[in-house]
Amino acid sequence: MKRGFVPPADALIAFECAARHASFTRAAEELHLTQGAISKQVRHLEDRLGMELFRRVRQRIVLTDAGRLYLHDIRGALEQLTAATRQVMSYAGNEDVLNLAVLPTFGTRWLAPRLSEFEKRYSGAGLNISVRLRPFDFAAEPFDGAIHHGDPVWAGAIAESLFAENVIPVASRAFRDRFDIREPKDLISVPRLQLSTRPDAWKQWFDKAGVITEIAYQGARFEQFGMITEAAIHHMGAALVPKIFVESELASGRLVSLFDLSLAQHSAYYFVYPENRTLRPVVAAFRTWLHEEAQIVRTDRETMLPG
Repeated sequence: MKRGFVPPADALIAFECAARHASFTRAAEELHLTQGAISKQVRHLEDRLGMELFRRVRQRIVLTDAGRLYLHDIRGALEQLTAATRQVMSYAGNEDVLNLAVLPTFGTRWLAPRLSEFEKRYSGAGLNISVRLRPFDFAAEPFDGAIHHGDPVWAGAIAESLFAENVIPVASRAFRDRFDIREPKDLISVPRLQLSTRPDAWKQWFDKAGVITEIAYQGARFEQFGMITEAAIHHMGAALVPKIFVESELASGRLVSLFDLSLAQHSAYYFVYPENRTLRPVVAAFRTWLHEEAQIVRTDRETMLPG
């Protein structure tokens, strides 16, 4: 990269702030500078670029076409610099930092409630947890590992199995009692909540229960487990959800398991990490702890009633 093409950061910040406020005065207030200093920074930037970024119209400033294009391009870069600075500042005071990419529901419902136990075991660890929905290139992203759901396929990475999903039918206690749900066939005639990413779930569960119905696909549809769980808690219907995502709701009684008839999924959760990178101590410790927690899930599943 030819650094001669990169303007000073102060000039870029002054330009972005002035463009956002459409005012040198308000930009000066935000950046704790004088209006003259902001105007001078922008003028130097315009001289460097060889074009006007603002039109001065009486007491107002208006972006030129070039200014709008430049603002669009540099705003993302400034945001990335801000995020990178905040991330490196979070390392302060920690001997080692784990950078982990997780799936949102898995991170919220399963991982986060357990992380305090990992921190007790590895007290020097710092944690940076980010959301990623799809596989990425570890060489291009600053992550030590990731939680992946699906098949054990991730280019340039090792995928170690944690556990498969075990889906169960749940509802609020009031909903169960109101509809007098006693056996699987009773679920045909009650409101059922559908997950749009798992459109066949209820059909598969009814098939396993030996219940024949033509309306398994009917019901309100939701995109995320968190949404469908909240709807079930508030008596909107029966839902099929992975047991690991509603552990606290089952323990508190906000939801009840309707039947000891689970639907095992073929896809599983995996811990994924770069193939050609030596695991740092914090990553190795997290990997060991994660597999221990996953074993608890697998053992719990094996103790469930048949079906």
